[in-house]
Amino acid sequence: MIAALVAAAMLCAHHEVRAFTVGNDDNRVRLQAGAEAPRVVSLERIGGDSWKGNIDEALIPSAIIDGVDKPLHWRFDAKASRSSGKSVTLVYDNVEPALRLTWEWMARATRGPLEHTIRIENRGSHEMWLPLQNSFRFRWSVPASRSLQEIWIDKGAGEAPPIGTHIVSVGEGYSWRGTSSPFAHPLTDEAREIIPYFFVRAYDKPTGWYTGIEFSGRVAMSLVRHGEVLEGTTGLNAEPAPFRTRLAPGATFATPTIFVGATDGDIDHTANTLHRWVCEVLNDPATLRDPAYPLVTNNSWGSAMAISEAQAQRMMGDAHRLGFEMFHVDAGWFRNVGDWRADEKKFPHGIGALADRAHKLGMRFGLWADWAQAGIGTSPGALRVDDPNVRPWLITDTRPDWKPAQFKGITIDLGVPVAKDWASRETERIVSENHLDMLEHDGYVVAEGCDRSDHPHAPPDPAHIKRYTDDEFPFVESTNDTDVSLHATRAYYDIQSALKRAHPNLLREICNDGGRMIDFGSAAHGDYFSIVDSYDPLSNRQAFYDASHVLPPAMLESYVKEWSTPTIEKFRYMLRSGMMGWFTVMIDTNSWSPEQHTVAADEISFYKKTLRPLIRGAELYHVAARPDGNGWDGLEYFDPARDRGVLYAFRGKDDVEQHTFTLRGLRAAARYRLHFKDASSPDRTLTGRELQQAGITVSLPQAESSDIVTIERAR
Repeated sequence: MIAALVAAAMLCAHHEVRAFTVGNDDNRVRLQAGAEAPRVVSLERIGGDSWKGNIDEALIPSAIIDGVDKPLHWRFDAKASRSSGKSVTLVYDNVEPALRLTWEWMARATRGPLEHTIRIENRGSHEMWLPLQNSFRFRWSVPASRSLQEIWIDKGAGEAPPIGTHIVSVGEGYSWRGTSSPFAHPLTDEAREIIPYFFVRAYDKPTGWYTGIEFSGRVAMSLVRHGEVLEGTTGLNAEPAPFRTRLAPGATFATPTIFVGATDGDIDHTANTLHRWVCEVLNDPATLRDPAYPLVTNNSWGSAMAISEAQAQRMMGDAHRLGFEMFHVDAGWFRNVGDWRADEKKFPHGIGALADRAHKLGMRFGLWADWAQAGIGTSPGALRVDDPNVRPWLITDTRPDWKPAQFKGITIDLGVPVAKDWASRETERIVSENHLDMLEHDGYVVAEGCDRSDHPHAPPDPAHIKRYTDDEFPFVESTNDTDVSLHATRAYYDIQSALKRAHPNLLREICNDGGRMIDFGSAAHGDYFSIVDSYDPLSNRQAFYDASHVLPPAMLESYVKEWSTPTIEKFRYMLRSGMMGWFTVMIDTNSWSPEQHTVAADEISFYKKTLRPLIRGAELYHVAARPDGNGWDGLEYFDPARDRGVLYAFRGKDDVEQHTFTLRGLRAAARYRLHFKDASSPDRTLTGRELQQAGITVSLPQAESSDIVTIERAR
């Protein structure tokens, strides 16, 4: 017993556990620097509850050098570590091999979550291979009696998911794992990929915490509950195992940055906090300063690949008369997949001339491109699969008879430096030559898998390579998938950032077949997302309902496609289902009747004057159930600084002609004037308390119809 006490005293004398704190006005993280590993002691809501940690960070235990697995022995370096109120960097060194690990926490905003990254630097002269280092490992002490629930959000992808917003009880034995990648092509009955984020909250009191990953590659999150423990990890996806990544001498590996925050609010309160934080920390300030953001856009995809210069000219003219602010030429303008130049037969004067025409009308001009796809075009400058310079960049070899689909080819691996350099030059050329204000990328620009052994990523396991085709697109799966996407994602970010530096006012739309790449890493390298690849009113409202729990509404683009509108009420219902965030119409509006033109012009004017300022910065509340197409659904925006907002009310196919919406965010004692835009009900004035307790009843006699109710404080 005495010997044990002496040993413990000697250990304390040798290394004193040091405490650190980093935080902002909302959150604080207390940290400890142990002799061999750091620890999160607690995550605290300022003035609220805390989540107590009880486990050290799991730092990688070994590295492979020249085929030999070398054990690592990390030691805290107090002299190299740094701390301030807004950031903490704890340094751990390994002597042989020479490695330095930095464990970083920072507060980049005065409100919202805190960020965390781990970096590992090779300070030696030998290349090495690192195993998986998770971005964040948590193990909270939680009373077994406390009732918890988890909230996570599915990606939209090809079609709106059947559930979308998951709210699930977290009881004893609960085990959950969510994954995200740039592809999100689930099979029937397969779990959807998630927007990489989850939120845990208590039933019995307003307390909870949340975390997300700022990365577009293959990542995973887990949550397990047992006894009095709630634990899990976030970071790169360890499957398929084993993960490894190359670390050259002098190079640094960084885990995907994560964010974490505590909250004393409900789902919408937490979402609104996250919206503001994403805008302040991740979004491009130049984009947010533009008073026209998000733009009202007319897109050519209603005609699919048949778009031509003549039709684009007609569409643009009518779009201008209706008040659209940008014309967007979608797929169908180019010669061939991989040859991103105008088809001279369809666009004899080129895309640049079309852009110039839009500019003369006072409109901006956007263009679709799947710029990381190779095809079989033979024109000079085409990215051709049989080009001996291009073939080594491909994720796999093609069959001799392989042909691309209409607008999909085969992905080049952007992680290959020469491929990345080509893509940087090509995207710059596309923007400059065509005088673009916006560049949309679609398809699969970030490789998920690759069977090459001579690329910077880890080689595949020859015994475990799967090659298959999905929608005419070749895919490869092997043990190196996560490392492939890691390198390709980093390169993709560099390409997007370079474009923005060269063209500060350029908008970047992230489509990827509709919502497959909707994540926080993309939010930092793009300006808005296509959120679903089915465009009917219900799909648009469902996808928006889901994604708006996580990302700023102005970033969430709904495509409005042609839909049966035998009545003007259904026409408004169609338009408004896409007017809750970024509003894009993929219809040749010349087909609309005079009455529809009049109504559309009015709705567009109303969007720009009334809705857009709220979409940009107001609080958003999900004041009804997720849309199902049958019953009622709705959303509320409210700006407390200006004391005004709107209620979107939608009636589905059911026979119920009225519905009561309970509003949120209002001042209880203030009086508010309610104006029903379509006069579906008489205008009235009620107190905030009445609207938040009894609610407001909306009556709509026709199925699949809508109204918008403006809310303004009575002075």
